[in-house]
Amino acid sequence: MVVRIRLSRFGCKNRPFYRVMAADSRSPRDGKHLEILGYYNPLPGQDGGKRMGLNFERVKYWLSVGAQPSEPAQKILFRAGILPPPPLMVMTRKGGPRDTRPVDPMTGRVLTPKDSEGAAEPEGKDENDD
Repeated sequence: MVVRIRLSRFGCKNRPFYRVMAADSRSPRDGKHLEILGYYNPLPGQDGGKRMGLNFERVKYWLSVGAQPSEPAQKILFRAGILPPPPLMVMTRKGGPRDTRPVDPMTGRVLTPKDSEGAAEPEGKDENDD
């Protein structure tokens, strides 16, 4: 049984409210679940109330036993500080296929293997030291 951490939609039309839950990957989105881990409200109230609440200990437990978060759940867990940022991919052109090289989320630069960084010496510094 593959366990996924994913969102289950509640609320009415145009007013979504999500529960973060651990569920079997074969069960439907709003169907049977193993455990409720928290909530996420993308539309906060007039008072600017809480938008997200998670049980950190239980989320860490499910991740430690091999539960895989879905993409929206992974973004929520990143915002909460539980997971590292998801890897970004380079776009070659607008609407085109993605490049498979990973991108550093903080700088936006393409990550290269560490052994090629050490071999590449910056040119121009050795020529003139005036």
